[in-house]
Amino acid sequence: MSINKVQIIHWPLLAFTVIILVMGLLNLYSASQAGGGTHDGYFLSQLAWVGVAALGCVLIYVIDYRIYERVAYFLYGVGILLLLLVFLMRPIAGSQRWIPLGAFNLQPSELMKIIIVVTLAHFFHNDMAPREGYDLKRLIKPFAISGLPVLLILLEPDLGTALMLSFIAGTICLFVRIRFRTIVALLLVALIALPIGWNFVMKDYQKKRVLTMLDPEADPRGSGYHRRQSVIAIGSGGLIGKGFTDGTQTQLRFLPEQHTDFIFSVWAEEQGFLGSLLLVCMYGGLVLSGLHIASKAREKFGALLALGATAIIFWQAIINIGMVVGLLPVVGVTLPFMSYGGTSLVISMSCVALMLNIYSRKHMF
Repeated sequence: MSINKVQIIHWPLLAFTVIILVMGLLNLYSASQAGGGTHDGYFLSQLAWVGVAALGCVLIYVIDYRIYERVAYFLYGVGILLLLLVFLMRPIAGSQRWIPLGAFNLQPSELMKIIIVVTLAHFFHNDMAPREGYDLKRLIKPFAISGLPVLLILLEPDLGTALMLSFIAGTICLFVRIRFRTIVALLLVALIALPIGWNFVMKDYQKKRVLTMLDPEADPRGSGYHRRQSVIAIGSGGLIGKGFTDGTQTQLRFLPEQHTDFIFSVWAEEQGFLGSLLLVCMYGGLVLSGLHIASKAREKFGALLALGATAIIFWQAIINIGMVVGLLPVVGVTLPFMSYGGTSLVISMSCVALMLNIYSRKHMF
């Protein structure tokens, strides 16, 4: 059957992605000019990564997504091996998160986001779900699949990505129908685990970040510095912003990690409330497009794969924006398509390519 190729592309999803990506490149260019002179290294590097990611996305798009189901556990095994391999690497900034590969560093925890989506989608697609929903016993295996990489990422330590992985896995599990009493039991377990995690899992600097969120003025020059400078930058943007490359907090380098974790603060300072609202709306449109694709998938694996890919972008945007505006602790989560970083950009664009792949093939079988 002949299919019009124009009809099998989800144009809204593609449009939202391209718009955010262009916004991100322009924003990163402005952040790269900070401090006077021209410092285009971050911008040019990100531009190169966009090209690499685009080529990878074409490959992901043309391969039937059902093939990924056949290699799900193989991919999971590779992901776990890479997470173990980082512990043999030299620490960078006090953490073991990266594997040096010549000109760039690979971050296996980023790859694990999409690997866990593929693996859980494969598991739930092949598991005969009980009519009344999953109970705790039936959830042991998917919890183990998710828990092992979460534990390894916590040991790096990388609390932000570990939380991200937990939220992504939790989103997929909720959508396969869990018994109400099981949800209540899991919430009780989580409440019991909170003091254990606080006392025995979280590092001192992570605890300080949580306490700083609750009391921003407790340590304004120490653990609260990042949040304080971010809120100042966002507030100084006002309604319409200070203008492209004219943000004082950014250009005078008061903003910490302004190329990565706090890139939204750069955008808010220069584009103001209206520009920030536009960016949030673009993310909202992208997420709604992903949910639409998941609802239209022809089979369960495709639906869960699209849902998981959407969850990656959704939770990452929610946590990052919540973090930089002071509503959440600073946990080191990048903003999709906006923050500098090759691995993060490739994973975000791969999520979009997967969703486009699933949507296009609903017309073919």
